[in-house]
Amino acid sequence: MTQLQSAQTGHITEEMTYVAQHEQISLEILINHIRDGKVVIPHNIHRNAVPFGIGKGLATKINSNIGTSEMRICIDEEIQKLSLSKKYGAHSVMDLSTGGDLNDIRKRMLIETDLILGTVPIYAVASELQKEGKDILSMSADMLFHEIEKQAIQGVDFMTVHAGITQNSLRFHEKSGRLLGIVSRGGSLLKYWMLHHDRENPLYEYYDRLLDICLQHDVTLSLGDGFRPGAISDATDATQISELLVIGELVERARKAGVQVMVEGPGHVPLTDIQANVTLEKRICHEAPFYVLGPLPTDFASGYDHITGAIGGALAASYGADFLCYVTPAEHLCLPDMNDVKLGIIASRIAAHIGDISKGILSARATDDQIAKARREMNWERIFELSVDPEYARERKVTTSESSTDHCSMCGELCAIRTDKKSSK
Repeated sequence: MTQLQSAQTGHITEEMTYVAQHEQISLEILINHIRDGKVVIPHNIHRNAVPFGIGKGLATKINSNIGTSEMRICIDEEIQKLSLSKKYGAHSVMDLSTGGDLNDIRKRMLIETDLILGTVPIYAVASELQKEGKDILSMSADMLFHEIEKQAIQGVDFMTVHAGITQNSLRFHEKSGRLLGIVSRGGSLLKYWMLHHDRENPLYEYYDRLLDICLQHDVTLSLGDGFRPGAISDATDATQISELLVIGELVERARKAGVQVMVEGPGHVPLTDIQANVTLEKRICHEAPFYVLGPLPTDFASGYDHITGAIGGALAASYGADFLCYVTPAEHLCLPDMNDVKLGIIASRIAAHIGDISKGILSARATDDQIAKARREMNWERIFELSVDPEYARERKVTTSESSTDHCSMCGELCAIRTDKKSSK
């Protein structure tokens, strides 16, 4: 059975027990949330990833995107990024490879990490066709579903599928007058295929076939936002909402079939629209876990979009987003390197932590209180231990104030905490 079917029948899985203990939440409450589709535990039956729960009442989770491109194919480098993702606190990784032998890359990643692993199957189809000198127009529905089934058997825990793009929603898009059009690779490929063949999106037309595959292997569906805005002026328009309405329908169909499902959210959204976007998703998609890219509340921070994403992510998480896809400094510019991956994860973890404090996640607030107590006691090792990046925090302190334990180079002898403690005696 899938995790959803288990919850519906009252069967407690090992993964549920682990998540309840890790999150310090009642097992009964957790099972109820899974049963209602408000929490998912992506956990393919063919591998043993560390189970993490995503959704209502749980800490906000972080995803790291890695993968090759046709311009840079270095599998060993991507495996190193896998290790960095684990080290710096990501809960899942998406293999977004589009260059090289994607099947071998995926198989190696599944072996090399115990993090939850996600993919976008249409990338593999497009890549294989490209090697044959063809483009996505040569894709058949069978090609796409065979790829999805192959990846499910290999052990992929969740898959992004852009099933909400339909002939009807395309009509809204064609009238939208967007500044930037479509920025989703999967969305653009499907639009191109659908318009050329004048056919319905196979992921929507044959959605039951997709559900059957996911049901057999307990693959969590991540319903992708193929019409997500790539510029803040395009946010929350008729194109985006038309797709979201279809996704709401698909969420219900997945749950009825016993398939776990979450919903992906917009990329570029002004601050004033973030709360509305979270509220709309929760209402239209029946409180399905919400997985957001950033969001990015401005378009002008090229090279610093990890900061932009952290600002938007903190707000989105505080309003109820459940899963943050990291944004790195390389966003919109190039394939991220090792340092980009590190900075992207840390920025998103900070955003998630801020959101969790706002949500009332007790462990988040407890961490901040423990750091405050350690600062009062000048317990530097405890401060480092509790911080988002202990190595970096320790390095900055030690290299600027040597072995001094009761002050740092910022205030020196005029340390406010030292002075306050003297006056409190």
